[in-house]
Amino acid sequence: MKNFISCPTRLALSISIALANFATIAHAQSNTSEPATVTASPDRSTVDSPQIKRLGTIEVTGSQPSSLPTQIPTTIEGITAKEIAEKINAFDAEDALKYFPSLLVRKRYVGDYDHAVLATRASGTGNSARSLVYADGILLSNLLGNGANFTPRWGLVSPEEIERVDVLYGPFSAAYSGNSVGAVVDYVTRMPNAFEASVKATYFSQNYKQYGGRNQFDGSSFSASLGSRAGAWSWWFAVNRLDNAGHPITFANKLVTSAVPATNGAAVTGSIADKNPRNADWLILGDTNQTDTIQDQAKLKIAYDFSPTVRASYVLGYWKNNAERYSSSYLRDFSGRAVYSGNVLIGGRQFTVLPTDFPRSNASLEHVIHGLSVKSNSRGVFDWELAGSVYDYSKDKLASALLAYPEANQGGIGRITDQHGTGWNTVSARGVWRPGTTDSRRGDHVVEFGYQRNENRLRTLVSNTGDWIDGAAASRISAFNGNTAIQGLYVQDTWTMNEALRATLGVRWENWRASRGEIANATLTQRFTERNETDTSPKFAMAYQIAPAWSIKGALGRAVRYPTVSELYQGSIATNVIVNNDPNLKAEKSWTSELSMERDFGRGNLRTTAFFERTKDALYSQTNVSVTPNVTNIQNVDAIRTRGIEIALQAIDVGIKGLDVVSGVTWTHSRITENSKFPASVGKWQPRVPNWRANLLATYRANDHWSFTGGARYSGRQYGALDNGDTNDFTYTGFSRFVVADVRLRYQHSKQLSGSLGIDNLNDEKYWAFHPYTQRMWVAELKWTL
Repeated sequence: MKNFISCPTRLALSISIALANFATIAHAQSNTSEPATVTASPDRSTVDSPQIKRLGTIEVTGSQPSSLPTQIPTTIEGITAKEIAEKINAFDAEDALKYFPSLLVRKRYVGDYDHAVLATRASGTGNSARSLVYADGILLSNLLGNGANFTPRWGLVSPEEIERVDVLYGPFSAAYSGNSVGAVVDYVTRMPNAFEASVKATYFSQNYKQYGGRNQFDGSSFSASLGSRAGAWSWWFAVNRLDNAGHPITFANKLVTSAVPATNGAAVTGSIADKNPRNADWLILGDTNQTDTIQDQAKLKIAYDFSPTVRASYVLGYWKNNAERYSSSYLRDFSGRAVYSGNVLIGGRQFTVLPTDFPRSNASLEHVIHGLSVKSNSRGVFDWELAGSVYDYSKDKLASALLAYPEANQGGIGRITDQHGTGWNTVSARGVWRPGTTDSRRGDHVVEFGYQRNENRLRTLVSNTGDWIDGAAASRISAFNGNTAIQGLYVQDTWTMNEALRATLGVRWENWRASRGEIANATLTQRFTERNETDTSPKFAMAYQIAPAWSIKGALGRAVRYPTVSELYQGSIATNVIVNNDPNLKAEKSWTSELSMERDFGRGNLRTTAFFERTKDALYSQTNVSVTPNVTNIQNVDAIRTRGIEIALQAIDVGIKGLDVVSGVTWTHSRITENSKFPASVGKWQPRVPNWRANLLATYRANDHWSFTGGARYSGRQYGALDNGDTNDFTYTGFSRFVVADVRLRYQHSKQLSGSLGIDNLNDEKYWAFHPYTQRMWVAELKWTL
């Protein structure tokens, strides 16, 4: 720890000082003797940006407060609705995070509903349970599991309803569970002050080329909203439809070593020779899982103001998704017909192509959220909040064919995976006490305390069906069920000792319970024993105003991330016994710290942060080689150590009037330091955490009507395997480095009418995160607002 503080931190602070001096020269107007007050996302007026930084904290002055504990002097970044509309080709809610420092959303195509996982400083895109996502305080994170299949429910927020997005980095607030170890994201959505209406239409198109696939995939979205305020009542209603044909995301393949001596089979052509991530020769046989998705969203928000400081709010959200996934074979027989199954001869070698190599499936999902809260926001001596939310999988079916193409298109035998009854609920009560408050900058305390309970329930039934398209579920194949619940008590005190010094000290007590766990096969159900654990996590943060334009911040926090339902209740049944399961999985326990230097130069700010994390018992899928036979399942990795430096710059009128710049660079050194069950991984990179990430977003406003934005995003080398054996990264199932450029041209015709043209992945980079990302995509938008 001493070496970490002495070396990378000195380097980080030196870089910060050098860049700050450069910024000061470029911004002559920054010379001021006033205390530092800059917007969290610099904007051209304090009217447009409702957040003001002071001593590294955010004080919310707008009518719609963030659910984040805004007094903590640690790293908080934000973006406003105006900035999103002007600078980002935002198809989905998660696109608002594209240019946040150190963040990456693994979105494979527009409308990606089951793999768009958020990565943070010390967590990769396989660690979905190491971050929290909220919308107006309602939990959107899917904590039923940890991985690509447990994506936050981004679809319950449309880009058009966003007022602001705030991100709290690290587990430094006692108000959140250990799942906040990476970051907490809060989408703050709008409530109208007067009658308003809007309509927006978007069209986008991608020319896709990969392996033997060549096609154009188009999509569109349409949204409309209506809202008003009358006396104490306000309401807002919106609908959104997304219709997109995504590109193929998986590929049928055969290892060359799986060939057998040719004895029978049809000679075929069209396969493509390639190497897999471990440089083994394989053949790519066709495109699979090309997704056509139609997603409908509706949301109603109602608020009633009992007084100028007390508001009750209710949110009802509905999300429907009908998705069909197709496959296309490259293989052709002697007459040119596509081949989807059977024994085939390729280059004189025989391979067996199974019907499941070219899957065909339909998904039908309907999810509903309810959120109710009553809160006061007086900014006086005492404020409080009572809140509850429910997220329900009212319908969630995936039907897949067991027949080969083209017969599968007509129906026939298959299986149905039904998750009806799955979901989560939350309840919370919190208070904010400001004893003796007269001026929030002069020696006062802000004491935040509360109680929370989050419960997650998984219900999964896999059944046979005689007709996978229209048939009902028949006999059971398997089932997985279970509940987990976390209840927590917390208290934290932010003490403003004087105008230059502020500190936060907090502690969180948590009780975790796992219950009703069971796993079943066709005839037998086996149950797991219940588990119950309790932990305490301290938190600390401090900020010091060194000079009017300089501040320094430090934070330290412990986080306990408990096993999720799907991690805990894994495995299968063999001879009436549950196998490939570890019922004694330990919770991940992390100590995270950061030290930041921040420079305000009037119309922007520069922040340099050194961060460190030590995690014990990290949860990963791996092979336990210490037992015979070897077992592959979710296991605890003994220790992972991460350290790094993050530099974030936000500036307005950089050298040229009308030119704004947002930029971030992150260096991360994340290594596995202990792993008794899989020693080959010791000393290797943590999966999906690259050494370097960077982004740059520049916007030029020629006048009040025209603006142009250009951006670039970079991610360095990374690995998907614990032993880092996947060295060939530019291939299917690889995790590749990339540089991607985006552009956006926007025209504001009038206050009511605006339009834009943009291109994502302008340079047409072909890159991978197991699946291929979107290639060059054109986008056009038209919006009318009353």
